Amino acid sequence: MTVIDANRMNEIEARYPEYFHRSFRQRFGGLMILIATLLYSLYAVWFFDLPKLFAEAHWERVGIYLSQWVSYDVQPEFRIEDDGSIDIRYPRFSPLGDNPHPDWLVNNPDGSITVSISGTNRTVTVSKSQTIVSAHGISVPVDVSSGAPKVVGPAPGWMTVYDDNVLADLGFAGNVSISVDRVKIRKRFIGWANFIFDTQSSFFDKPVGEVVGLIVSGPRIKPDQSNLSLAFDDIWNNSEWQHGDVWTKLFQTIVMAFLGTLLGSLTAFPLAFLAARNITPNRLLNQILKRFFDFLRSVDMLIWALFLTRAFGPGPLAGSGAIFLTETGTLGKLYSEGLENIDNKPREGIKSTGAQPVLVHRYGIMPQIVPVIVSQTLYQWESNVRGATIIGAVGAGGIGLKLWEAMRTNANWENVAYMVILILIVVFIFDAASNALRHRLMGTKTH
Repeated sequence: MTVIDANRMNEIEARYPEYFHRSFRQRFGGLMILIATLLYSLYAVWFFDLPKLFAEAHWERVGIYLSQWVSYDVQPEFRIEDDGSIDIRYPRFSPLGDNPHPDWLVNNPDGSITVSISGTNRTVTVSKSQTIVSAHGISVPVDVSSGAPKVVGPAPGWMTVYDDNVLADLGFAGNVSISVDRVKIRKRFIGWANFIFDTQSSFFDKPVGEVVGLIVSGPRIKPDQSNLSLAFDDIWNNSEWQHGDVWTKLFQTIVMAFLGTLLGSLTAFPLAFLAARNITPNRLLNQILKRFFDFLRSVDMLIWALFLTRAFGPGPLAGSGAIFLTETGTLGKLYSEGLENIDNKPREGIKSTGAQPVLVHRYGIMPQIVPVIVSQTLYQWESNVRGATIIGAVGAGGIGLKLWEAMRTNANWENVAYMVILILIVVFIFDAASNALRHRLMGTKTH
């Protein structure tokens, strides 16, 4: 083992002082960052009042919305007439059509009606004098013969009694509202009702085999139109799901993103050469263009969309214009910074041969800057597909406006889920296409 004496130690300390005499920042910098992060986290908790926010949040609505994304409900109403008969009514535009006869609704010989909410475990039997709700292994009669509904016996925890109404919550399967003269039932089903054919279609409620047979070789339903054409029209013009309008709006969103990004890149490309200090040695022009880029990208795309919808009215033109302005600023900044970071040796070498400026740019600059341009432009194009959905909600057209309209009703969450899934699929496809194209143009392999 080598022993280092005091003189040798002093010599080493003098030669490498940065290792033996570290500054306060070097010694405690990491600890200070950790403490600052903790303090900021505590400040954020206090500033946003997170404990109160979480305590008062309506977490039950999350389950309600998620259940409506993947299911639909049927709401029959049983009205008890003065003569003791029971009249069954369905809401307008019921998923079952205008003349429903569901197999889960049974007319009993004694005049009562039994509704199966979830198999045989949850049922509701409606008669002129009482309604019996069976769930969770017990049956609870509700007397409706007097002035107000009255639960016979103790009310279970899943049943709430009001002055003129009794509400039975049966979980995801649905619920029952009982009053003196009517019983309203909400029965929930997994799936999307009438997603292919709506209740007005000639193919509505027909088995798959029968529909395929009619399309392939069946007699014409309408003499002047083939069954295949009729089926396509019924799907495209589905009044509940509005496939034609949704897909048209989705295509508008894609076109908005493509057109805005294309125009922005074409405008930013020549301006970036004028903004780059090593390409255009004019400090005033450089600064003016760079501040112009900062202005365009500092105003959010959503704000540009609001301005343009006021100027041109709602529609895809305003959306494309908003993307164009934002991308001109963003891509202009990225292109100019890429130009300023190129290696000047190839450019100077070509210039020394007496080549024209166009050839100098073509062979001395473009081979270095093309990968940056391609990569950044494709990324922005992919990102703008998502951005076009957001600006559509403020009137810039596309599927964003359609999505916002469905959310505002607070009742069409299955339509919201349908459009969200379409947007996700488009984003995934464009992400994959963008990556593949970028790697292909840059000569790299995908992994």
